[in-house]
Amino acid sequence: MNYILISPTFPVNYWQFAKALKEVGVHILAIGEDHYHTLREELKASLTDYYQVTSLSDYKQMYQACAYFAYKYGKIDWLESNNEYWLVQDAKLRDDFNINTGYKSHEIDKIKLKSRMKRYYQQANIPTARYQLVSTLENAKEFIANVGYPVCVKPDDGVGANGTFKINNEEDLLRFFHLHLHQAYIMEEFIEGTIISYDGICDQQGNILFETCHYFPKPVMEIVNHQLETTYYSLKDIPEHVREVGTRVVNAFDIKARFFHLEFFILEQEKKGLGKKGDLVGLEVNMRPPGGYTTDMMNWANDIDVYQIYSQMINGTIPCIPNHRPYHAIYIGRRSYQNYVYSLTQLKEKYPSILLESTMASCMAPALGDIAIIARFKDMDVLKQFEQDATLKAE
Repeated sequence: MNYILISPTFPVNYWQFAKALKEVGVHILAIGEDHYHTLREELKASLTDYYQVTSLSDYKQMYQACAYFAYKYGKIDWLESNNEYWLVQDAKLRDDFNINTGYKSHEIDKIKLKSRMKRYYQQANIPTARYQLVSTLENAKEFIANVGYPVCVKPDDGVGANGTFKINNEEDLLRFFHLHLHQAYIMEEFIEGTIISYDGICDQQGNILFETCHYFPKPVMEIVNHQLETTYYSLKDIPEHVREVGTRVVNAFDIKARFFHLEFFILEQEKKGLGKKGDLVGLEVNMRPPGGYTTDMMNWANDIDVYQIYSQMINGTIPCIPNHRPYHAIYIGRRSYQNYVYSLTQLKEKYPSILLESTMASCMAPALGDIAIIARFKDMDVLKQFEQDATLKAE
């Protein structure tokens, strides 16, 4: 089985996909921008072949790389980046090389365009914020007259919270329309609520093999726009209404043979047309693993190996997945310019359960912080104390 792995060095933990796939007998044919000699040894040992390009965004080079692999190794069975940024290009390469696993170009809009996602939420009978695609100032004012301030505007085809704005009044609205943005934007009624995600892996028939969920106390838009600390954590027990709603979304989008990361608002108060306090409202879907080190958090929280589960699914093997969920895993993203009461050394002395500390890539830092810290705890109260200590700013 031949599997083309796009961008095996980013995010930095994705080399583990290559390792796990090799262990189940898959030939890993990787395409990346890094020189081969700079690859970590574990990645080199997992690769059947490697093709370096000067830019992963250059479709001609990407096509040539895939053509080289197809000529040398025969039919390509899978092609994946597992990365939001490359999903559209992944689909086009599948089109051109007749790879029938994964999304093709004619399917990509439903998982990339936020406006298109709403159709499938509707099929699943899950409410979403009222919206319109941004066109003219007059149309925006008409929409706001209906839903009221504040509203949220973001790229219809966007990654994370990049380019997202909260518009509180007409002054903000006029400022937004003077930005001369060169991409389609969607405007939505603003929803007061925290975010919870339903995350997992589906097999090739669309059955959910593994599931978990993560709670995000701070809106990502606020984190990015105001450069706040990032915090989120997993729950040992998935709330039943989250599982039920998440499963409906999986079925509506017909998710197969991949990771999924489904985001929902938890309403902080009753909102007409959407639900009562505590109800879930569809936010967006992501047909790839949740970002940053979240795949490793899944492993540490559940004493499992999601890279192995994914690889066994690709190979057609039924993975054995334990049902126990012993820990909550928490992610803290600190800001490098900020002084904190507890240094990293002091935190590690106080909390031996810290499992990772790392500097985040600059392109991920706006949403995930500059310094990543991950820990796990059996007790939620201890986790909350750790969260408080890790983000406590020095005067």
